[in-house]
Amino acid sequence: MDSTFVVGIDVGGQTSKIGVVNARGTVLAQTVIRTDTYDQVEPYIAELADAVKKLIAESGTEGKVRGIGVGAPNGNYYTGTIENAPNLLWGRQRVEFAKLLTEAMGGLPVALTNDANAAAVGEMTYGAARGMKNFIMITLGTGVGSGIVINGEVVYGHDGFAGELGHTAAVRNNGRTCGCGKTGCLETYASATGVARTAREWLELSDEPSVLRNLDSIASKDVYEAAKEGDKLALKIFEFTGKILGRSFADFIAFSAPEAIVLFGGLARAKEFLTGPIEESMNANVLPLWRNKVKVVYSELKESDAAILGAS
Repeated sequence: MDSTFVVGIDVGGQTSKIGVVNARGTVLAQTVIRTDTYDQVEPYIAELADAVKKLIAESGTEGKVRGIGVGAPNGNYYTGTIENAPNLLWGRQRVEFAKLLTEAMGGLPVALTNDANAAAVGEMTYGAARGMKNFIMITLGTGVGSGIVINGEVVYGHDGFAGELGHTAAVRNNGRTCGCGKTGCLETYASATGVARTAREWLELSDEPSVLRNLDSIASKDVYEAAKEGDKLALKIFEFTGKILGRSFADFIAFSAPEAIVLFGGLARAKEFLTGPIEESMNANVLPLWRNKVKVVYSELKESDAAILGAS
């Protein structure tokens, strides 16, 4: 029986996933709480700490948990803070996250990093990037996150915030307004929310028949379900999204020459509709010396596990 355990937490824009992990990387127990029902950090931390304590009790690991690892949008590995996270209602200023959670957990050490960095570490240790020293992790969720691994090390940069590829300009002219304040950011097109936004815009601008017209509100999952049924508008939406991702990936390749780009997150489930357009657009836009050299692969870990394992 393992005597050392850690807690991994993946803080997402909508939900936070919590898991107790043993030394072999097995998630022994996990739970989920809402992230998006709080606009102040204090009550969120209180519920998070309560959920962690209950999970530790349920998994029978009281007194054996050595620490907590957290992956969160705009999480700073150096300072333990979350700063200006546009997709967290309570995280749009500087939040002393690691300090607050340590206090709420009675002094248990807390380490924090960017959520995509955590997913990259999970994938490198247990998943699709095992054995890779150079790859880019792209998380397609509420936003678009990225974890960049060079020579086997996560890139943190001078201030701890390296790897915000979701906020590079994917569309230069008349681009969509992003929660970060910029326009044309990749995440306004290629996230789950971006796909839903494309669907709403296109339905308004065209008379094309689509099962999506029958819905009161549209989520990316609805677009995926429609595409599976052969809905032409939904298929065009994924082709458009894949082309934008591929074009951006061509730019990212020029920066770090990765062996692979690993896709993870809710939107990555639509891989049968995304892979073709991504690869075609990526290879059409990349410098010839990298053409057809970089693989596009998908996470091999259960969605809830990758970020929990990486954080842990």
